[in-house]
Amino acid sequence: MFRRTFWFTTGAATGVWATLRAQRAMRRVTPEGIAATAANRAVDTGRRALLFARDVRAAMAEREDQLNDALGLSPRSRPAELPGRRVKAQLERKAGRRRPNDRNPHHRNRNLKEDH
Repeated sequence: MFRRTFWFTTGAATGVWATLRAQRAMRRVTPEGIAATAANRAVDTGRRALLFARDVRAAMAEREDQLNDALGLSPRSRPAELPGRRVKAQLERKAGRRRPNDRNPHHRNRNLKEDH
């Protein structure tokens, strides 16, 4: 007798579970169900895009601060001369070149008043 009750209860529970699953599946394939699913996915996609944009902005600001610190442009770091300028000036001194602002008469941007 216990066996029959167990299998009856198991069958009834399985039937109820299968019926509920079938009803949910049927609701999903109706036009209203498809519209609700599409709307939920659109909202979820929008939420993910917003989080992505926030992460990009935060990373961009952090990188900008790093670059400003490296270039000496941030208010909390002292202004420093760029390494490229120092190297270029040293190379010019070694080569004996004059800088354009040394009043080179053959320079393209010379002052025309000096020639007259």
